[in-house]
Amino acid sequence: MTEAVQKKMKAELEKYAQIQKDVSKSVSVRQKLGSQLNENNIVKKELDLLDTTNTVYKLIGPVLVKQDLDEAKATVAKRLEYINGEIQRYEVLLKDMEKKSEQHREVLSSLQQEIQKAQGHSVGKV
Repeated sequence: MTEAVQKKMKAELEKYAQIQKDVSKSVSVRQKLGSQLNENNIVKKELDLLDTTNTVYKLIGPVLVKQDLDEAKATVAKRLEYINGEIQRYEVLLKDMEKKSEQHREVLSSLQQEIQKAQGHSVGKV
């Protein structure tokens, strides 16, 4: 009985560790998205300060290429929309992972109690 519970505990621990790794990766991606959002908001504010007489350049590889102001604004707006969508997707993903993590914690806790009870019974028999 104890061996079966210990094997189950080991399997649950591995699943829990994998979920924690996934949470860590997702948090890292979420943080990168947050910094990209901040950078793009700054670019949007700067572009909003310009008028049609100003020249906007886009860096393509090692070359600066002239770009239409409206096109630059549209590109930044699309990028902001995409980043916001990704942030929302990762927020939902993280909440789901946290729920799974909590479920695994509860299972691990109950398995640990079973092991302690089994050890307590075997000590009482000796």
